[in-house]
Amino acid sequence: MSRMSVAVSGATGYAGGEVLRLLSSHPELHVTTACGHSSAGDRLAVHQPHLLAYGDMIVKPSTAEVLAGHDVVVLALPHGASGEIAAALAETSRETLIIDLAADHRLISPAAWEAFYGSDHPGTWTYGLPEMLLADGTKQREQLRSTRRIAVPGCNVTAVTLGLGPLLQAGLIEPTGLNAVLANGVSGAGKALKPHLTAAEILGNASPYGVAGTHRHVPEIEQNLNLALGADPAEGPVRISFTPTLIPVSRGILATLSAVPAGGAQLTREAVAEVYAAAYADEPFVHMLAEGTWPQLSATTGSNTAHLQVGIDERAGRIVTVVALDNLVRGTAGQALQSAHLALGLPEATGLPTGGLAP
Repeated sequence: MSRMSVAVSGATGYAGGEVLRLLSSHPELHVTTACGHSSAGDRLAVHQPHLLAYGDMIVKPSTAEVLAGHDVVVLALPHGASGEIAAALAETSRETLIIDLAADHRLISPAAWEAFYGSDHPGTWTYGLPEMLLADGTKQREQLRSTRRIAVPGCNVTAVTLGLGPLLQAGLIEPTGLNAVLANGVSGAGKALKPHLTAAEILGNASPYGVAGTHRHVPEIEQNLNLALGADPAEGPVRISFTPTLIPVSRGILATLSAVPAGGAQLTREAVAEVYAAAYADEPFVHMLAEGTWPQLSATTGSNTAHLQVGIDERAGRIVTVVALDNLVRGTAGQALQSAHLALGLPEATGLPTGGLAP
């Protein structure tokens, strides 16, 4: 079997670079084209010096004409930019597997997209979170086996969905009053130069953003959790208070999630842990830690594995779940390839790392 050709648009950014890193030793997928915007005409090594396998590749313009004709196209572009290119590719590349790392095709509700992104809805693609639980007892991976268009989740959304989905599906928590506070590495904000992301501003600092229901990931989180309940993805009962916070690390998300037990039930930690064990027992990329061990960012760096732990706050009457993951791997490029493997009929775990880097 000949290796399949891959083009990566946005190859000079963090997400595109991580896709290239994971593909550099892939046995079935072969990167033949790297695209950019202002970087077009440069050697890729100028922008991604760590990617020795692709250093001499010349960055081409990110146009539909350049991307057409590949077996796989990865769009690692800013939100709002991939929809136009995807639409242009639609007629000429129907059999091409197109993977969008931006938000353009994640939301089911056009109204939710327009409310949070302020433009016309580009359309809905198959959602690229294989382990996501659905109300009928299946997981999202089954839908990925027969698609040619994949919308990869947001990295914050991945952490919250993996952490709260099993509890909602099992009926253990109330769908309202959910709370999520996330500590985020700065690479999640992208590679473009922004004053608040410079070393002088971020080192020794921590700052919230998208506070009080304004963050664009809110409708995506609620959509996923409503689907776990079998409710309308946009009008279902799920409501979450979501607060991401920038911290001075390059990679990683540490999500602290809390919820009220359904009906005021008195739950034990063991009973809740059993729900997670049942949901993720056979999942190579979601790991429930031993009791008493809590997730930490450094253990997930470079890995496609999310680490998870749960506890019961009896005094406050809440279930507390903590999830750690690498936002660029498990939160973006890694699960993009997981999803691509399913769509292409390859083993899902092909070439993806389960172990992190230490120290």
